[in-house]
Amino acid sequence: MKHTRRALFLGPAALAASLACKRAAQPAGRPMVIGVSLLNLSSEFIVMLDRSMRAKARELGVRLLVNDAQRDAATQVRQAETFVIQKVDAIILNPCEVEASSPAVDAALAAHIPVVNVNSETRSAPTAFVGSSDEESGRIAMNYIAQRLHGKGNVVMIHGFMGQAAQIQRDLGARAILARNPGLRLLAAQTADWDRAKAMTLMENWIQSYGAAIDAVFAQNDEMAMGALIALEQARRKDKVVVAGVDAIADALQAVNSGRLDATVFQDAVGQGGTAVETAVRIVRREPYEKATYIPFQLVTRDNVARFLK
Repeated sequence: MKHTRRALFLGPAALAASLACKRAAQPAGRPMVIGVSLLNLSSEFIVMLDRSMRAKARELGVRLLVNDAQRDAATQVRQAETFVIQKVDAIILNPCEVEASSPAVDAALAAHIPVVNVNSETRSAPTAFVGSSDEESGRIAMNYIAQRLHGKGNVVMIHGFMGQAAQIQRDLGARAILARNPGLRLLAAQTADWDRAKAMTLMENWIQSYGAAIDAVFAQNDEMAMGALIALEQARRKDKVVVAGVDAIADALQAVNSGRLDATVFQDAVGQGGTAVETAVRIVRREPYEKATYIPFQLVTRDNVARFLK
């Protein structure tokens, strides 16, 4: 069951006062058009986010213009500027970076086009945010590792794309748990850019460098967890190493179910994508909407994975 933690509820009066709603109301009879800029459609989680947004848009009779920023913030800013020129009714942004994607938000709001950030954050405040607390996911995953290792051992951490909100916050959450467990040592930390192949190569290098000293791996997403898992299996080291990821993508859930992957942390792509579209539609229609919606993460192990398998 999905539970959400919601923030300020803005009524029509407050909404009308916002920058996003100084533009004229949507013309009657014209389908609502929402521009969407996604981080990277080569990521399974982002594909799930995209599918959920398209499904909700069909349900609500809304047209989506979906672009893939391919992990490049400059491309994402250009996409937002194009949406402004096209005079879309709203923009849903899945930010590439906290700082470098902020001009996309600034450009849209300057044109009085509302922006809903989904899954990730920017320094510039959007009209609304829909996602999850990434610090929470880092704490959940590292706390699981701490329990499995009984508070003592060597951990390596594989970062996502540096500068993205999820990378920054999952690192903070994980380090908070490490600080509470002085018997755990962070042996190494490096980025693999959310990529399975890069994580596999990085893990191979760490196995050569540290060998039997590695007791656990925290990968900030499941693509990288699966890459690390494959490297450990090929080196015949997996039975000695705890591996945890984040997102609960299909491959990771199957790997948890079969006992290959120790844990993942479920992030609700369907809930995030659908709620982002619903929120954008409410803003354009000048209906009450929630300024921020946070959908909790959930630890997934072999004990409860059946609930998450489709």
